[in-house]
Amino acid sequence: MATANSAATTAAAGAAKEAPPAAAAAAKTLSGIVKQVLSGDTVVIRATKGAPPPEKQITFSHVLAPKLARRPGAGGDETKDEPWAWESREFLRKKLIGAEVTFTFDKPANSNREYGFVWLGKDKETGENVVESIVREGLVSVRREGRPTAEQQTLIELEDQARAAGRGKWSHNVNAVDKVRNIKWAHENPVHIVEIYDGKPVKAIIEHVRDGSTVRAFLLPEFHYITLMISGIRCPGVKLDADGKPDLTVKVPFADEARYYVETRLLQRDVEIRLESVNNSNFIGTILYPKGNIAESLLREGLAKCVDWSMAVMKTGADKLRAAEKIAKEKRLRQWQDYQAKTPAFNSKEKDFAGTVVEVFNGDAVNVRLANGQVKKVFFSSIRPPRDQRAVVGADGEEMVKAPPRGKNYRPLYEIPHMFEARELLRKKLINKKVQCNLDYISPARENFPEKYCYTVLIGGQNVAEAMVAKGLATCVRYRQDDDQRSSAYDQLIAAEQQAIKGLKGLYTKKDNATLRVNDLTVDHSRIKVQYLPSWQRALRTEAIVEFVASGSRLRLFVPKDSCLVTFLLAGISCPRSSRPALNGVPAQEGEPFGDDALTFTRERVLQRDVSVHIDTTDKAGSSVIGWLWTDGNVNLSVALVEEGLAEVHFSAEKSEYYRLLKSAEDRAKAAKKNIWANYVEQVPEEKVVIEEEKDEKVPVERKVNYENVIVTEITETLTFFAQSVDNGPKLETLMSKLHADFQSNPPIAGAYTPKRGDLVAAQFTFDNQWYRAKVERIQGNNASVLYIDYGNKETLPISRLAALPHAFSSEKPHATEYALALVALPADNEDKEEALRAFSDDVLNHKVQLNVELKVPGGPNLATLHDPTTKTDFGKQLVADGLVLAEKRRERKLKDLVDQYRAAQEAALASHLAIWKYGDITQDDAPEFR
Repeated sequence: MATANSAATTAAAGAAKEAPPAAAAAAKTLSGIVKQVLSGDTVVIRATKGAPPPEKQITFSHVLAPKLARRPGAGGDETKDEPWAWESREFLRKKLIGAEVTFTFDKPANSNREYGFVWLGKDKETGENVVESIVREGLVSVRREGRPTAEQQTLIELEDQARAAGRGKWSHNVNAVDKVRNIKWAHENPVHIVEIYDGKPVKAIIEHVRDGSTVRAFLLPEFHYITLMISGIRCPGVKLDADGKPDLTVKVPFADEARYYVETRLLQRDVEIRLESVNNSNFIGTILYPKGNIAESLLREGLAKCVDWSMAVMKTGADKLRAAEKIAKEKRLRQWQDYQAKTPAFNSKEKDFAGTVVEVFNGDAVNVRLANGQVKKVFFSSIRPPRDQRAVVGADGEEMVKAPPRGKNYRPLYEIPHMFEARELLRKKLINKKVQCNLDYISPARENFPEKYCYTVLIGGQNVAEAMVAKGLATCVRYRQDDDQRSSAYDQLIAAEQQAIKGLKGLYTKKDNATLRVNDLTVDHSRIKVQYLPSWQRALRTEAIVEFVASGSRLRLFVPKDSCLVTFLLAGISCPRSSRPALNGVPAQEGEPFGDDALTFTRERVLQRDVSVHIDTTDKAGSSVIGWLWTDGNVNLSVALVEEGLAEVHFSAEKSEYYRLLKSAEDRAKAAKKNIWANYVEQVPEEKVVIEEEKDEKVPVERKVNYENVIVTEITETLTFFAQSVDNGPKLETLMSKLHADFQSNPPIAGAYTPKRGDLVAAQFTFDNQWYRAKVERIQGNNASVLYIDYGNKETLPISRLAALPHAFSSEKPHATEYALALVALPADNEDKEEALRAFSDDVLNHKVQLNVELKVPGGPNLATLHDPTTKTDFGKQLVADGLVLAEKRRERKLKDLVDQYRAAQEAALASHLAIWKYGDITQDDAPEFR
């Protein structure tokens, strides 16, 4: 640009000396639109018609503007501005860019330039003479060689007036050095420039349009000169020859049109640029002009296409670019004139649905159960899970060479780095949770794989695939630019991947991607009895994950603490065998009646769930362990299967502490004729009746009353309560004094102790910051739920507030015992429950009362009544009499009189319409507790 200006100046000086005055008379008059201002005395004017239209460069007659700086490598060495050069150029730019003008021009002999005058508007008689205006402002010099023409004489007079008034470059109060720009042509650290502006829009002037998606600009007011590639798009550009230079002989469709489109809207316009990234020495960013985002406009006109790699760096607006491109595709504009949509049509049932996740596959798919019970396999759109590192992957992410086959015991979930971590993220986030699935595309069948229905899966409005990619636990699929078979949130996935790479997360960590070492005891059985069984038997409960359900009572567990897989059999029950499909040449096997129902029951409750198990022993072969399993709701799965009529009690359960629970559940299933007991007919031989009668004679029928003085310390929302023996009060106080003194003299190091579920620990109570004995009931991230065993209250604490309990304090039994209030039941209504619990708390909480154990319950809190030491009031019966709770009907002979009293109190409350009986009888005759 500066070279052209200096050449124009030299040519103008020569023309002034050589051209006769009559030359001006022969000047041609035309009109056009000012496209560009090269300097204070040279403009480029384009015609009003054509796309792109012809252009003409006009140098103002009889004047000379200060020279603008020249950047290094632009046809010579770097030069600086002459004083007032920028102000001269800016005066014309602000006045003329995009304006319609009338101009005269002629071409003197021996000159390469055309010289003339420019007027604003269509009529030079009424329009403003731009040459005279810039002279009047004192921003150019008037040539005074030779005999002046009339036009030249006018300019001389205007210059004299400017000098006299001290305007512009003729000012005596302005230091010329202050009118020279400090231009930063090159940047050693472009990333630092991006960080300085931090995504905020910066004012700029577009100086050159290389092609529709690449421009050069000055960032103001620092005058950083940058080459900018517009984020998210690419326009057709010129072809380069073998030397890397533009080959103007090859015409690229729509390249000129795209450049012209941008020039007419941006060239030498005031804009805002949002810098977003760097590509080599070029900047990447978004250009905002008065009518919006230029990238959107280009896409909407079909003059550009979206580019995934640069769209990933955009802070906002990627979705708008996709929408703009979609409009051009639908209208088949320009580059999309031959476009054919590849996305197949979906029916409404396939496209969008909501359901509950019931199973997670290895990091890229889930099974979702719909409201009608149907289960659909859903693949996550546009992402891939971690892969075998032995595979050779191409630049597009596709496997060019597959990994060699592994042995028959190969388990990719554990042996591929980060695969287990990815699966666990999905399992903990999705299992048994409701999700929304929106179909994006159907991946066709290939090789041995069927077609895949690929969805964007949302939970609570969050894209699950995006969460996976953001943690570095999945990678984005790379597509051809014209491939629409991708996620509707593809740009967000790419952006999340870039953040994961930047943060060195997951797959992108610099640490060695070691595989998860798992001891597979389903294959190697020899170590079960020797290495693992003793510790499992000693543990109260062991945490595990159910990885596979083979039948109603046979499962495969992963035990994180020991990092091992083991086959687990439910103790105490016998389940019908489920059917088995044909596999590895073994023919299919038909299942026993209700075997598949038992399998489904177990799968729905425990598959891929966190469970607790207590392991008792192994099977005869020593290949599987046998024990008890509790679901996350603390439900004994053996008992649940029996109660549902999907299993029967095995004789081996007779010695178990859960035998009575199992037998009661089986009796209820038989009575209800559930599943395997559908055709059950109870047979009672006569001789057995005699035996039962004889046995019944030995059962004590008298209720025993043995009052114990206690203090009720805690009441739960299920109407159980914790009580401390008054006689043991001094002993408890001594224990607490010693414990507090021990921790005061030897405070634990925060975070040094890692608790596990079931551990007996010391916990620092929030209310007084003192240490107490507690049992860990649940670990949730960095928090633990604990039960204070000497008081019965519960609390969730940071793990840092737990410490190992000194051995001297662990042998003493808990001072708080849990009981259930005998012969009463809470009402179903929540408000009624709260009222009953409030009344019970007012009566007994933190009070000294008398307790009598009415019935011992194996595996659960004993049933007890509470009495006022002075008035002998039975607090439970009083709650019934006040209409706050229901009387429970029980069949134990020794409790018959007490049950009758409670029932009578309930009838009286019902007759008086007290509390829960306000609107009449709320019970139903066929309710299970009244059968």
